[in-house]
Formats: sequence, C-alpha cells, structure tokens
Amino acid sequence: MIKIKGKSVCGGIAFGKIFVYSREQSTIKRCHIPSSEDEIARFEHAREQARAELEELYKKAVGEVGEANAMIFRIHQMMLDDMDYLESIKNIITDQMLNSETAVGLTCDTFVQMFESMDDSYMRERSADVKDVSERLVRILEGKSRSAIVSDEPVILAADDLAPSEIVQLDKNKILAFVTAGGSSTSHTAILARMMNVPVIIGMKDAFNPELHGKEAVIDGFTGTLYIEPTDTVAAVMQAKLRETEKQRRELEKLKGHPSITKDGKRIEISANIGNALDIETVIRNDAEGIGLFRSEFLYIENRGYPTEDTQFAAYKEILSCMSGKRVIIRTLDIGADKQINGKYPQANEPNPALGLRAIRFCLSRPDLFKTQLRALYRASVFGKLGIMFPMITSEWEIVKIKELIEEVKTELTKEGIAYSASVELGCMIETPAAALISDILAKHLDFFSIGTNDLTQYALAADRQNPEVAQYFNAHHKSILRLIHIAVQNAHKNGAWIGICGELGADLSLTETFLALGIDELSVTPSAVLPIRRKVLETDTSVVSDGLLNEIWN
Repeated sequence: MIKIKGKSVCGGIAFGKIFVYSREQSTIKRCHIPSSEDEIARFEHAREQARAELEELYKKAVGEVGEANAMIFRIHQMMLDDMDYLESIKNIITDQMLNSETAVGLTCDTFVQMFESMDDSYMRERSADVKDVSERLVRILEGKSRSAIVSDEPVILAADDLAPSEIVQLDKNKILAFVTAGGSSTSHTAILARMMNVPVIIGMKDAFNPELHGKEAVIDGFTGTLYIEPTDTVAAVMQAKLRETEKQRRELEKLKGHPSITKDGKRIEISANIGNALDIETVIRNDAEGIGLFRSEFLYIENRGYPTEDTQFAAYKEILSCMSGKRVIIRTLDIGADKQINGKYPQANEPNPALGLRAIRFCLSRPDLFKTQLRALYRASVFGKLGIMFPMITSEWEIVKIKELIEEVKTELTKEGIAYSASVELGCMIETPAAALISDILAKHLDFFSIGTNDLTQYALAADRQNPEVAQYFNAHHKSILRLIHIAVQNAHKNGAWIGICGELGADLSLTETFLALGIDELSVTPSAVLPIRRKVLETDTSVVSDGLLNEIWN
C-alpha cells in the first residue's frame, strides 16, 4: 500500500482506479519572423478562435453548473481583451520580431510571476487563469487539438493540475474524485470541482506519477489522504467512514431551511464569504442566510483598466438578484499592500506596504474612482438587500468623509432620475486594534461591524500572517484578539449596531461557543462551512457558557 498526503479541498470518500491525466506537452519554439504585421494578424486570428472556444465552454457550463459558475469563461474572454496583456504580446512581436507563441509565453511568464509574488491567496490564484488563457492561445497557434480524458469506467482523476476548461469538458459520470499535484483551494478549478460534489485533494505531488495509472485506490477527502492499493484493513475503515459520512451528510441536509437559533433563543445569521459570482451557486446550495463578504476587487483585477460604473453595476445587480432578498454585504475596493496589479494601483515600493496606502486609504486618495464604485453600488441597491462595508478603517474622519461622498452620489443619482434604495446598510471592518478601540465612536455612524480576524491578529500581534518565520507568534486564539472582539461587540450593541465575523476564525468550530458568548450576531464563512456552523449554533446554550468564557478571556 502507498499512502500519499495532500490538502483537502472537498471532503468525501471514494473507491476506484487511478486515471493519470497527462495533456500533450508543448515546448514553444522561439523563432524570428519576417513580418510583424503578418504575425500580429496570425495572433489576432488565434485570439478570435480562443474567444469562440470560450463562448462554447460558457454555454456548456451554464447548463451544467449554472450561470454564476460559468462566469469564469466570461472572465477568460475578458482577459483576451486586457490591454496590458495584449500590448505586451504585440510589443514583443513588433520590437523583437518574435513569433506569437513566444510572445504569448513570455507575457504569460511575466503576468504569472506578478500574481504569484502577491501575499493574498485570491490574487495568487489569478495566475492559473492567465496560464489557462495563454496555453489555449499557444495550442491554437500551434494547430494542436484539445486534450481529452478517455475512460470506460468511473475513475479517480490524478493530474498535475486542471484548468477550468478541462473540468467543464469532463464526463461527470466518469469522475469519482480529483487529486492534483498543484492547485489551490481558492482557484476557479477548485470551485468548479466542488460543484461536482466529489472528494478533491490538492498538493499531492507524488500522485502525479504515470506508474500509478490503473491501480486501485481509495481517497479520503476529509484528511487529504490517498491510499494506493489499500490493505483490507484500510479499505474496511474507509468503508465504515463512507457510511458514517453519508449519515452525517443526510443529517446536515435536514438543517437546510432551519433558522440558526441557539438553545437559549438567540438568532445568529450564518452567511457566506465569496470572491466572485462563481461562488453564488455554492452559497445557495449550502443554504447560507446571506453573503457576509463579497470581495469587489476581483472586478478591478479581471478587467482591463478600472471597471466602468456599468460593468460594476451589472455584477452587483446579478449578485443581489441571485440572493433573492437575502442580505449581501459588498466590501469596497480592498487593494494595495500585496495586491498590486500591473501599475494600475498603488506601487509596491512602499517601505511597509501592509501599513501603507491600501484599502480605504487608496479609495479616499482617489475619490473619482471611489465614487464610481459607490454609484454602481447604489444603483444596484434596488435589486436586493445591500450592505456596503469599508475596509481598513482606523479613524472617525474616514467614515465622515465616506458618508460625505455617499451624499454626493445620492444627490447626483437623484438629479439624474436614477433610483436607489433608501435602506442601504453601511458598515466597516474591524481589522485594526484602532478600529476596535474606537468602535464606540465608529458605531455612532454605522449600522454594522464585521471583524476581519486575519488582519486584526496580524496588526495586534505584530506578526506577518504570510511569514512562516513568525508563524508561532500568529495566534488567532490569543486573548488580546478575543478581548478586542468583545470590546467591539459591546460598543456595537450599545449604539444599536450589529456585529459579525467574516475572517477565517468564523468557521473555527472550536471558537463558535466563544463568539456566541461574546455576543456576535453573525458569522460569515466559506459556503461549505455553513451547515456545520449551524449545527454548532443549534447545540449551544449561551446562557450556560457565557459567564465562564468571559471570565477566562478577561482574567
């Protein structure tokens, strides 16, 4: 028996044969061209063919995983029009007189390196989209056909990684599970794979071994373990786990539609964090009670230049409409620090970017850009229940300035005869100690707070959350963090505001009782964590645990 460990993306147990998927390898041949005009025409022809293929994939995906999840192929089409991407390719062709394949490859390498150097996991995963689009262009330019996966029986698919387009083209009846050598839990590929509701494990470098092809295996998606040719004992354990998993899944399914109320009668809203419209289908399927964090920056990242007001309006409208009256909290542009996008945003040469011109600081330094987003948000507000959340707040004057800009936007929209909702909620993230400590002042201006536990921990403990050298100092369970949360809760409630958690700790079941005892009103988590958190809420009696937990935190 061979045992291989990786990182779980989607839980579950599956038995079957390994199918090692190996796409046709392509080595780009670098060569000089006689005419840059002819070569650019050749590239443009390939670009149009790529656009047509992506349209075909979009239509297929809409039928299989819904419009929201099919949006990745619209995004890839938009990347084919990205001015920075196109200019780089064409400049290499004209300035260096190199063939299109080489120009695309070099541009891809530059963009991938830029994205992968960023600390933010969502931003890093955009490198996979650049690779997918670029590899499609190179394949078309080289005249190669699309890869296919051929099998007569359901299999556990093993690959170095899979592009979203490859996922969509699979015969879903033939896939028992996915294991990949690379990849990330936040990639579009992972999102689409989760939609298939099969076990998914990433980071399994040894799994991509051609010698494993055809061997019997069992995958444990809960622990991120793959067993090749399992012993009878392991197989029996996995069979028992499979039966228990099915039982638990059926029990969790019963919680759909059930209000999240503690034993002592406190109602908790359990919402979902999402990165883009691709996640909405998963939000609905997991019965989230709303969206507690929608990261709007993907619109800026995946559009050439700054997205227009109409582009943003269309995206916000779609999300609000899909949620059918459930609250949707959209965080305004959170860019800067590690999120640097090809010269369009603050430069990365700040001495300490984490303490620099980022998030709301950048937006207030560019009121024209900020007002464009606010106009789009308020225009979309008539299509659902909207909350707008401002990141990286540290001072009262920031909120005052934001509200002044909002009043300007409302006045403009009224003069233009454009409707907007009068009941938009305004809130800010509590992700700095300063915000927590002046939350009594901030709450007088706002309807809600949402605690970003990652940054709050980083700033409170002076430990870079991306630096493995100080990982032992990054303790999100530290008493100082819980005390800051409690201070913010008390100040919110004293001033009639509600407060939630949208950071990673919100899904930490070991802290659910603590958060409820502190008085948290809402937990916003990854969609797959919604039902397990709901079960924990239903099992909790805050009247029993409250005093003891508070004493432990403050003494």
